[in-house]
Amino acid sequence: MTDDSLFHTFELNGHTLDNRVGLAPMTRTSATDEGHATDRMARYYASFARGGFSFLLTEGIHPDATHSQGYFNQPGLATDEQAAAWERVVDAVHEEGSPIFAQLMHAGAQAQGNRYGYDPVAPSAYRPPGEMAEMYGGSGEFPEADALDADGLVEVKEGFVASAKRAVEAGFDGIEVHGANGYLLHEFVDPLVNNRSDEYGGSPANRARFPAEVTAAIDEATPDEFIVGVRASQAAVSDEERVWPDGETTATALFSALSNAGADYVHVTGGNATTAEVPDTERTLAELAIEHVGDDVAVIANGSLGDPENARAALSDGSDLITLGTGALANHDWPSRVRAGEPLDDLDPSICFEPDASLSDAEVPSDD
Repeated sequence: MTDDSLFHTFELNGHTLDNRVGLAPMTRTSATDEGHATDRMARYYASFARGGFSFLLTEGIHPDATHSQGYFNQPGLATDEQAAAWERVVDAVHEEGSPIFAQLMHAGAQAQGNRYGYDPVAPSAYRPPGEMAEMYGGSGEFPEADALDADGLVEVKEGFVASAKRAVEAGFDGIEVHGANGYLLHEFVDPLVNNRSDEYGGSPANRARFPAEVTAAIDEATPDEFIVGVRASQAAVSDEERVWPDGETTATALFSALSNAGADYVHVTGGNATTAEVPDTERTLAELAIEHVGDDVAVIANGSLGDPENARAALSDGSDLITLGTGALANHDWPSRVRAGEPLDDLDPSICFEPDASLSDAEVPSDD
């Protein structure tokens, strides 16, 4: 294509992206037992930058050394030592010319492996449906999470802020607050989980309050040029069919609150970013985000966009950027292939996430 929207440049808070295609965050379990990033992880992420992805989002990183860890061998930014280990990853990606953002993820009630010895927490006492994922080292039903009290809320927020500061020190270009997929901040937004009767529960505006406060606190504590984004979804890891029963009302409150909190972007994800999914509307979550964030807040769409025509459709519908998960795993050089008009590979599931979520040898380029 002579003028392909996928390869237009984009300005994101002072950072010039040379195309509209980023790497989606995909939670893996390839860190050391202590939560340190590794050389293998550096080679893995650098391969996507080398393949033309204009920005990269890391796997979910636990932000504190108490309740936030979701899985054993999940990397952290909870300690200075964990932050120092990320420097090799950041440097490897920067050498290939792309910015990289750290996704900060508090697992909430969906935690199924915590090396620090802490039980899961949630906005209200809650047990996620279904069973823990063996792919991430879990088995059997989830334990019931404890409800956070006022002191617990302060500790959670402080953990996010401290980890964002460590991300700055490690050289990351930004962070993404994980407010999606059933993890802690999503649980605040979700009326099916959040039964609080204080200022953080009840109305859609109240349910959006804590994720917005976390976002604002991070924005205040980090440099102006440091990118602060937030991921949002209706569905959860433990309930992929979940939608907000008051979908448009919740979406309106959430996206407005995140925009007012200083988010540089909102990153919406679902099963298919080009298909209407919000109850009682014919709208996508991305379309609602576009409507309710400020003009200076970018919208990133994610979900079944590995087909270039679907990716272009998401941009045509108004999203500023798109991210790829499955498509990227199958093609670490997806942008370069599409730009050159080369065919794309389908994902071989035996290469990724079998038998577990650690990085396989086939995903990690050699260091020769």
